[in-house]
Amino acid sequence: MHFTAQGVIPLLPMRILLIKTSSLGDVVHNLPVVTDLRRKYPGAGIDWVVEESFADIARLHPGIRRVIPVALRRWRKSLLAPGTWQEMRAFRSTLQEENYDLAIDTQGLLKSALITRMARGKRCGYDASSAREPMAVRFYDATFEVPRNLHAVERNRRLAALAAGYTASSAPDYGIAVACPRSGIPGTQSEPAPTHDQGSAILLTATSRDDKLWSEDNWIAAGHALHQHGLTCLLPAGSAAERERATKIAQAIPGAVALPPLSLPELATQLADSRIVIGVDTGLVHLAAALGRPTLALFCASDPALTGVVASTPAINLGTRGRPPSVEQVLAAALPLL
Repeated sequence: MHFTAQGVIPLLPMRILLIKTSSLGDVVHNLPVVTDLRRKYPGAGIDWVVEESFADIARLHPGIRRVIPVALRRWRKSLLAPGTWQEMRAFRSTLQEENYDLAIDTQGLLKSALITRMARGKRCGYDASSAREPMAVRFYDATFEVPRNLHAVERNRRLAALAAGYTASSAPDYGIAVACPRSGIPGTQSEPAPTHDQGSAILLTATSRDDKLWSEDNWIAAGHALHQHGLTCLLPAGSAAERERATKIAQAIPGAVALPPLSLPELATQLADSRIVIGVDTGLVHLAAALGRPTLALFCASDPALTGVVASTPAINLGTRGRPPSVEQVLAAALPLL
C-alpha cells in the first residue's frame, strides 16, 4: 500500500520486460530468470521479446504474461521491402503499449540494446566490461557489472537480480514442462511412434557448425549400445542435409528412426518423453536439460565451462574444444542413467 493525502492507494504489480531474442540455447538459458523474478515478485507481469522462431520456448514458461515476437533475422533479408517496415512499426507499437518498471536486456548485443531502448521504462543491461558488444551500454539507463567468465545461465540470473533488487542464490529452475502423450511421432499420419519397454534415446546429431559434429561412426557405435540396453534411438533433424545425415546414422542402428521435421513444441514433447538425451553443442540439448531429462552434451569445438548444460537433474558435459569425447566416455556416463 502507498499512503497519500487522499488515502490509501494500492501499489500496482511490477511490470517487467525481458529482452533475449536468440539463439535457441540462449533463450533456454534465460528461462531461470523468469522463475527468479516470479519468486521475488509473484504478481509481476513479465513480458519477453524473442525472435519469432523461438517464441514457443518462451511460451513454455507459465510465468510469462506475454511473448512479443521480433523478426530481426527475417527482416534483414528484405530490409527494403515495404512490408518489412510495416512489421517493424507494428512491433515498435506493440512494444510501447506498456509502461514497464524494468526492461532488462540479458543479451548484451547492439541489436538487443536498440530494442531495449524502444521500451518505455527503466532500461537495464550489462556494463561495458560485461556486455558482449560494449556499444550496447549507450542505450541503457542503468548498467551492472557481471563477470564474463560465469556460465551464461548465471550471467542472466545475476543481471536480472541486480536490476530488480534481489539475490538469486538457489539452483537454476527453468520452470517449464510439457505434456507427453504417447500417441505417435508428430508430423506423421500413419507411422506410429517407435515403442519399447525401456523407452527412447534422443540422439541430437546436428549442430550449426561442422567442427562441432561428433563422427557418424561414433553415433552408430553409441546407438548400438543403447539398443542393446533396450532403447529405441530417435534422431531429430532440421535441414535436408541434417536429415540425410540422421537417416544414414539411423539406418545403421537397429530399430532407430530419423524423425520427420518437427516444430519446437513437437520436439519439446519428444525430448520430455525420452529416457535419455545425448547431443552435440546445440540449443536442443539445453532444452532437454531444461525439461529435466538426463542429458549428455558432447563438446568437440567449444568450451562447456561457459555454455554447457546446467540442470538439477543429471546434466553432464563431455569433451571440450579440440578434444571430443570418445564413445567409451559417452557410454560410461550414459549407461548409469538408464
